[in-house]
This record gives sequence, C-alpha cells and structure tokens, in this order.
Amino acid sequence: MRIAAIDLGTNSFHLLVVDAGPDGSFVPLVREKEMLRLGDDVAREGRISRDGVRRALATVRRFRALADGAGATRIVACATSAFREAGNGPRLAAELAAETGIEARIIDGETEAGLIYSAVRASVLMEKGPVLALDLGGGSLEVMVGDGCALWWAKSLPLGVARLTTELVHNDAPTRGDQRRLRARIVDLLEPVAGEIADQFDSGAPGGPSLAVGSGGTFCDLARMLAYRRSGGIPVSVNQFTFSRLEFLDLHEQLFASTASERRRFPGLELRRADLVPAGAMLLATAMELFGFDELTVSEWALREGMVLQAIRALHPVDAAPVADGDIRRASIEALGRRCHWDEAHARQVARLALQIFDGGPRLHRLGPDDRELLEYAALLHDIGEHVSVLAQHKHTSYLIQHGRLRGFAPEEVLALAAVARYGGRGFPKLSHKPFGSLTPKRRDRVVKLAAILRVAAALDRSRSQVVEGVGVELSGGRLRLRTRCNGNCEVEQWAASRQAALLDRVFGRRLEVVTLGQDTVVTSPTQLWSA
Repeated sequence: MRIAAIDLGTNSFHLLVVDAGPDGSFVPLVREKEMLRLGDDVAREGRISRDGVRRALATVRRFRALADGAGATRIVACATSAFREAGNGPRLAAELAAETGIEARIIDGETEAGLIYSAVRASVLMEKGPVLALDLGGGSLEVMVGDGCALWWAKSLPLGVARLTTELVHNDAPTRGDQRRLRARIVDLLEPVAGEIADQFDSGAPGGPSLAVGSGGTFCDLARMLAYRRSGGIPVSVNQFTFSRLEFLDLHEQLFASTASERRRFPGLELRRADLVPAGAMLLATAMELFGFDELTVSEWALREGMVLQAIRALHPVDAAPVADGDIRRASIEALGRRCHWDEAHARQVARLALQIFDGGPRLHRLGPDDRELLEYAALLHDIGEHVSVLAQHKHTSYLIQHGRLRGFAPEEVLALAAVARYGGRGFPKLSHKPFGSLTPKRRDRVVKLAAILRVAAALDRSRSQVVEGVGVELSGGRLRLRTRCNGNCEVEQWAASRQAALLDRVFGRRLEVVTLGQDTVVTSPTQLWSA
C-alpha cells in the first residue's frame, strides 16, 4: 500500500509518500518540502496572514497532486504548533479540507510527541533506557523520556527555532544582547522541565538518561555541519550520527559570530535555515547544560515517519507492532535485502558460513563482537547489487548499502558495511575507493579482514545450492585449513574458495586449504587440486 503523510509544521510543510508493508517497514518514494514560515505570522500577529493562507493552500494542493501521482491510497495530515496557536488555524484547516479534500488534524503537543517518539525509537538504536529525546521544530520543542519500547513522559514547550528567532533575535550576526535574551527564555522554560525529569529519575530510574536523541531539521543540519568538519564530507544520512558537546560548542561559537549570508556557506547547512540555526544552537547548548548530557545522537525520523507508522498499524495492528529495540538493525538490513529482491536462501547461507569461519578463527583475526555483527550484515547484503546489474555488482552493492537509509547504524558504520560488502565481492582495497578511503586506518584494517572472510564464505555457496552444511577452522603453520561438511558434491565450492582466497592470503599471511570431510580431495590456494 502507498501512504502519503503531510506534516503541516510551523516552519515548513513536508510531504512523504511511501510504499508500506504490513510489517511496519516502508520505502520512501516521494519527499517534498516547502518552507512557509507560518510561525513568523503567528508570533507577530497571533494569526496566519492572508498571504500565508494563500501559500499554505497552494502548497497542499501541490502535495495532493504529487501524492495522487505517486499512487497514494491513503493520505494522512497533521498540523502542529502554528495551527494550534493561530486564531484562524481551525479555519485554515477547514479551507484545506474544502479545497483539497485533505482533512488535517490539529494535534496537541502530547499527541505530536507520541508520534515523534514512535518514529525515533524505530530509527535510532536504544540499547537501554531511559532515553531523553528532543524534537526541535519551528514553533515548539517536544521533550520526551522513554525507552526502546514506549514513551513514558512528554511535554511540549513554545521553544521552536522560528518562534525564538522572530521574537528574540534582532541583529545579524546575533549580538550578545540577542544571545542573552535567547538563553534567558530557554532557561526560563526548560529549567523547570529538567528539574521535573530529574525528580522522576530519582524516584524511578536512577542515573538519568543513558542516551540523548535529537530530531528535527535544525539538529540534522548541525549534525551535517559537524560531520563535514570531522571528515571533510557530508554522509548520505546522519541518522544515528553522534557528536560531543565539545565539538558542538566550537561550531556554536562560529554560528553566533557569523551573519546569515556567511552561514549559508557552511557545508551541511540548508540555505533556508541560515537565519534560524543560531537559535537552535543556543537551545541545544542550554539543554546540554540543564539536562547534563555530553553527546547527542541524531534521528532523521520524526513526525511524518511517525504518522506513516501509525497509519500502517491502523491497517495491520498485529503485523506492524513496533520492532524490538535490539532488532532495529537486523530488520533494516533484511528490509533492504527484500527491496533489492535478494536471494534470501543464498544470503543466509553465506552469513552462516562467514560467522562459522569468524568464530573458528579468533587467533587469526583478533576481532570482536561488533565486527562479527558487521560481518553478518555484510554477508546478508553481499550481492544485492545484482538488483542493478551482474556486471560490477560489488560496486552496485556498496552504493545500495550507502543509500539504503539503514536504521540503527551510525554513518561510519554504514560506510564500513558498504566497504566489507564491496571487497567481499571482488577487487583489492584502495584508498582512492570510496567509502573505504574515508574510514579511519583502524577501521580500514578491520574492514579488510572481514571482507577476506566474506569472500571465501560466499565462494562456499558458489552453486547457490547450500551444499556446504558447515565449516571448521584449523590453523597450522602458514596454512588456514577449512574443513567443510557437505550434503553432496561440493567440488564447485572448493574450486571457488581457492579462486577467492587471494585477499585472505594477503591479509592473514596464510595459505588457504579447503578439506571436505568424507571426500578424498583437497583444494589449496592458488588453484591446485590433487588427491589427498
């Protein structure tokens, strides 16, 4: 089914059209955004101006046409802070329904927080609770506390970036007076909330939040700017990107020292948010101080994704139950595999064999549990590039992983995953190759080891018949011996493994030898076949 979600926000209107499955997964088909700044009118006059009404109607008409053109069978729309507070907000919602047929719900802050949090916990890995989530919009800030299973507590505050900028920032670049006014307003409204949350933690969850998550366009832009400063490039997705208070405060100072025209040249910052980002930076800096967290993890999913998830659950209440916290990454990997029409039986066989080789050779690779997990996921996706073309499928696989919008993975993990899958197919790693060249030296070393294991594991199902039932590992002198158990003739797998051993030989300095139990042949790299 195809669902269109329209988020009528204070600063921007957003359209998201997705192809949704009954399991709660979905693939974005259309994304559109129009920055209307309706909150500016509401902050100044208490109502949406006639020009704002005209632009809102035109935007929703266009969104309706795009949704219909994409084949959406269900359209859901929610209006937030500007509509809640504008004297003519309900009238505008009625006009939208009359002219476009789209009935927008004007939702309260509690409902908005619930939708946002359902999206955040489906997007960001929450290993344990409690979690503090902050969604910063144009008109309001939603403060939420929960864990990977549920939202516990939420409050909506009138601290959106458009509202703060319109009411309190009078100069470009912001003066010290502007900064004092911003901080005073933020502290005045946020300090009691921080105290209320601290009291709740003292009574029910000692130790305070274990993770702070930020969602909304401003936080995503801050993450993109910091990612560029960190690596010289902007990742395809900043979902699960984590930055420290120390690196953020350096950017914070530069944002306040620059004019809007200068900020527009900051890599990673959306041009239309150049005048709003200082207020967002002040809010984050103050929140870090008041709530006492030193790192923020970014979620790219927020209200509109929450609306999509709610719509799916309404149609499939059992199948679309929220994914358990620990399964976000695996569910995302498997969803990408299905979208690329993977050969699931082959993928799972390669993953199983890769893990057996990994588990049998800790003295060989000296890698840990995180690397094991990465190897499994790379194995599951190692040949999805066939969906594009068999020719250069390893490069297509890498591209699809990088652009697959995987949930629960930090950007650098996505790059590592893409590199393992690429070199698990063919070729030798080079610093000129992206994403491999953008990884740290330590991570590059781990990637090459995992790719070498994956390449041999994939070869052990070369016929795609799952003939190899299992594999054991022996280290002897300068040899790595794999003892395979087969349920049929596995000569093709033996031959393929020997052909694909060059990377493993180079990385580990050991010559690969494949022995099949119960058969009288041994294959050694390079391709030599003889009687045992």
